Amino acid sequence: MNPDRLTDLARRCGVATDHVGWDEERHEASPETLVAVLDALGVAADSPEAIEESIRQIDERPWREFVPAVTVVTEGTGNTFCVHVPHGNPVTVTIVAEDGRIIAPEQLDVWVDPREVDGRLVGRATFAVPDSLEPGYHRIHAVDLAASASGEAPLIVTPRRLHTADRLLGGQRWGLAVQLYSIRSADSWGVGDLADLTGICEAAGATFGADFVQVNPLHAAQPQPPIEASPYLPVTRRFLNPLYIRVTDIPEYEGLTKSQRKWARKVARGFLAENTAADRIRRNKAYRAKMEALELIYGVPLSRERKAALRAFRQREGKGLKRFATWCALAERYDADDPRWQGKFLDPAYVKKKRRKLSRRIDFYIWLQWICDQQLAAAAHAASSSGMSIGVMVDLAVGVGRHSADAWALGDVLATGVSVGAPPDGFNQQGQNWDQPPWHPRRLAEAGYTPYRDMLRTVLRHAGGVRVDHILGLFRLWWIPDGMSAAQGAYVDYDSEALIGILALEAQRADAVVVGEDLGVFEPTVQDTLRERGILGTSILWFEQDRDGAVPPERYRELCLTSVTTHDLPPTVGYLAGDHVALRARLGILETSEEAERERVERERDAVLDLAHERGLLPRDTPLAAPEVVDALYALIARSPSVLLSVALVDAVGERRIQNQPGTNARQYPNWCIPLADADGEVVLVEDLVSSARFRALAETLAAAGVPRT
Repeated sequence: MNPDRLTDLARRCGVATDHVGWDEERHEASPETLVAVLDALGVAADSPEAIEESIRQIDERPWREFVPAVTVVTEGTGNTFCVHVPHGNPVTVTIVAEDGRIIAPEQLDVWVDPREVDGRLVGRATFAVPDSLEPGYHRIHAVDLAASASGEAPLIVTPRRLHTADRLLGGQRWGLAVQLYSIRSADSWGVGDLADLTGICEAAGATFGADFVQVNPLHAAQPQPPIEASPYLPVTRRFLNPLYIRVTDIPEYEGLTKSQRKWARKVARGFLAENTAADRIRRNKAYRAKMEALELIYGVPLSRERKAALRAFRQREGKGLKRFATWCALAERYDADDPRWQGKFLDPAYVKKKRRKLSRRIDFYIWLQWICDQQLAAAAHAASSSGMSIGVMVDLAVGVGRHSADAWALGDVLATGVSVGAPPDGFNQQGQNWDQPPWHPRRLAEAGYTPYRDMLRTVLRHAGGVRVDHILGLFRLWWIPDGMSAAQGAYVDYDSEALIGILALEAQRADAVVVGEDLGVFEPTVQDTLRERGILGTSILWFEQDRDGAVPPERYRELCLTSVTTHDLPPTVGYLAGDHVALRARLGILETSEEAERERVERERDAVLDLAHERGLLPRDTPLAAPEVVDALYALIARSPSVLLSVALVDAVGERRIQNQPGTNARQYPNWCIPLADADGEVVLVEDLVSSARFRALAETLAAAGVPRT
């Protein structure tokens, strides 16, 4: 096999043949990796003949398209598109705008030699996208007059800049970062829920002056226990997890029979001890109880107004909601290893028959999503009513699980035979495999980006902001072929102009701020692109290091959300003590010795503390375990020009335990199962936030640093 031709083919398909790692060294992708990644893209490369044929097919693909499958452009930037017809055939082209207007685009005087494809000459005509065409979803319509043939395809015009970020410039706001499942109230059923989110928004906004509450992904998990603990490994990113429903807040709860309400009150009393237990979150116990109660409430007839609201919700979410509910009804009966998922359940006719038999169960899962939507809307209303200018900031995970609703419903728009992850870096020295199928770049485009757009639209419905986890994945993703280690992957490029542009378009329409988590290994142009498009980046105090040591906060980016810690690190008290180093050493996931790793972390930690000392924010003899150290670090990030500051709720109450240790599973560490507690190990409830002296001290620190209250 000619390695140069394999390299050529890989690059034509957007597969990187090498990358610069966290160690600033260049790492080559092996031929085996390239062949496997290309195979996942549907490109044959297992022989010299296959490589040559694949190159030919790629070169001819645009010439086989009458109209491009999709055209995504940025508004007012002199864009063009092409149509292809038999050479010499006249063609007429119109644009049908989103508002119904018919626009005749200008045909440009651009000569391109015709090309022979399948034994005939094909010509190309080039047209201009009118600079006056506003952002939105339009359509290109073309007619080959000689052949009496027609074709059409989406034309998506995206905003040059997301203007929601502009209102943040010139000031600074802070918000609270919350793992919702971890903080309960007296009325919770063992897990934090959407009513608790309402209470958190009221406390954070009205009492402490926060401008937003940033929550973990609320995406749906499995329809029945056991359910996945990680909020970053959902079954769909579009719909919500019924685990977060507050059962007693559903209006139809009052329609239960006397004996049913008595049973529900007994169940609630059974969770009183769970709500104050500091050892583990028991999701499955809570979910079983909630599902039993929800099935009873579902049986209560709806009022006329409530029926109309449910009907409107179904119409708004359309086929995607019905497909998801169908998957739920099937998944509770057939486990992931059942061969029908790879056989009969891929047959639309068979699924249609199943859907008729399972219609009531499918309606139940649709109803659950409606209840979730209403309760999230209530939390968003509470946030705005408390004076927050942003409100609820939702989190969008990188992807979905391999045996998930999206993997079934979206079909070949997700690639198979590979998983998304990350190459080795300083924090995860063996690399990471997230066991998530990635978007297939070409097939997503051929679908007109509709699955991506629909997901964003639903996620942003009640959000004042969205944090996009690993936003680098909209530029390129680390694909790991099945059977290979995380270090043996390769980067695959995506059409970032399309993905970032559609994200900006949907956020503009939802009037939402977008924060991109841009940590890790990335090309320097990524942050420039985000800034130009009005998307905030992310800075973590401990990660802001260069060759000279800790970066002074005054040099941080303005269009940025800055925090001291993140959910993949210990709370600040634990980080200062090196808890993460001890844990990783105990679990055997360090590539260096514990002593060397601790020395590196302490060196970087002390460089950050020196910045606080130099600015008079912290006396040098202050013990590391003192709360004043945490306060000083938040005062330090307030010295940055960053428009948003994120305060971790764990820091606001004195929690020390690690929420998540990347690169581990449930047998190694109880990731995403740690209830919120204070420095003494006592559980903190939602009701405790308003009176929390620790929270008040941290809020006053920010106020003293000049961060205004809402």
